[in-house]
Amino acid sequence: MGKRIEIDPITRLEGHGKIEIFLDKKGNVEKAYLSIPELRGFEVFCQGKPAEMMPQITARICGVCPTAHHMASAKACDDLYAVEPPVAAKKLREMLYNMFMFEDHLLHFYILGGPDFIVGPRADKGQRNVLGVIQVVGLDTGKRLIAMRRKVRELMTFLAGKVIHPVWALPGGVTKGLDRSSQKQFVAVAREAVDFARFTLQAFREIVLGNDEYMQMITSDAYTHRTYYMGLVDEQNRVNFYDGVIRVVDPNGKEFLRFPAQEYARHLAEHVEPWTYIKFLYLKDVGWKGFVDGEASGVYAVAPLARLNVADGMATPEAQAAYEEMFRTLGGKPVHHTLAMHWARVVEIMYAAERFLELASDESILSDTIRTVPQTVPREGVGVVEAPRGTLFHHYWTDENGLIQKANLLVATQNNAARIAMSVDKAARHWIHDGKVDEGILNMVEMAFRAYDPCHACGTHSLPGHFAFKIRIRDQRGKVIREIENVGLNRS
Repeated sequence: MGKRIEIDPITRLEGHGKIEIFLDKKGNVEKAYLSIPELRGFEVFCQGKPAEMMPQITARICGVCPTAHHMASAKACDDLYAVEPPVAAKKLREMLYNMFMFEDHLLHFYILGGPDFIVGPRADKGQRNVLGVIQVVGLDTGKRLIAMRRKVRELMTFLAGKVIHPVWALPGGVTKGLDRSSQKQFVAVAREAVDFARFTLQAFREIVLGNDEYMQMITSDAYTHRTYYMGLVDEQNRVNFYDGVIRVVDPNGKEFLRFPAQEYARHLAEHVEPWTYIKFLYLKDVGWKGFVDGEASGVYAVAPLARLNVADGMATPEAQAAYEEMFRTLGGKPVHHTLAMHWARVVEIMYAAERFLELASDESILSDTIRTVPQTVPREGVGVVEAPRGTLFHHYWTDENGLIQKANLLVATQNNAARIAMSVDKAARHWIHDGKVDEGILNMVEMAFRAYDPCHACGTHSLPGHFAFKIRIRDQRGKVIREIENVGLNRS
């Protein structure tokens, strides 16, 4: 019988999880599993609630990406009530959303994912954190990062009421606009954001692109999968975080699907495995063929690299230049290297900052007309945004009184779940041989999921009383004297 290696808990992500690696008698990997024990019952919690409360309720799903749920929910409510927000409201929403994307991507690049490259994948685990990053980039840079995120988040609080749980967007618009005096503050911070994005891009060039070992790791087979990709694009097929249509390209980069958010159920389906509470989304048009890549498999990816693979370009000049540099360096589109997700994230930091500045400087955001009051009885609505971690859908059904009867939330981490599982298994097989394992090797296995910046607090769907569990009762010496197991009734 072989050996089992556990990484529990996995680190530097949103939510909880563990990796179980099973070795054969020779010490080579038979299979590696990323298992998620989280509980999220929000789809049931929301039943019976007034639809207009959903943007505030669903923001509580996650303390890291509340703005994504807040905005997807508000857009679902727009659709539900068949109401079009005024121009100023739409631009204010998009501005706030790009501010959120900017500061959230900085969080991952410098604090969650960055230590693997800035400090080093094999560095002592006590150094692979934000303090280790500051030791490498310098205290002044650390202070600048903290100050930059603080300034953006303070303005988000000013506009949206709260940065963690926004109370701002609602069906048909927003609750608060901007006056000219406030606009000047937003423009000033946006200019700082653009400068910091330039600094971050240059730091990535120097620290990562300038390191041959890192580049070999990024382009290695250990972190490569040929899959489909999905993301939002505008009318010119450029990246847009807030609005657009869903575009899917195949592993060769050719457009495979293009559809509005309301048609998601025609093209996406969920697969369930017994070893995790994450559901695995796949393309119905291809079908579920298991955890394999290639054109014959319905597995696809979302998030920064997928968005850039799906798009024909960026809508702002410096981001476009960075986009072209990335694909030129990595050999053209599409890029299938999972660790290139970090580079794509830096490109998006540049875009988010530039778009923030464009919208903050737009005179039309000063209009007093910031809401179209709904006049219709709600029935069904779908909203979509690009969360930092990928495409996020909210779908609501109501009764004649506007109370939620059913809610379906398809979150970014679910879209990526199958590819993440494949990435963890492939990395484990690549790095572990003959039973030789150390902290550095296990961290490089974790790097396979960390690139996706997953949020398992958002991604799980089990309901109370319906999930599998195993309880072990031990005596004073640690010996198991009894096991109680529930295999689970169903998953919703």
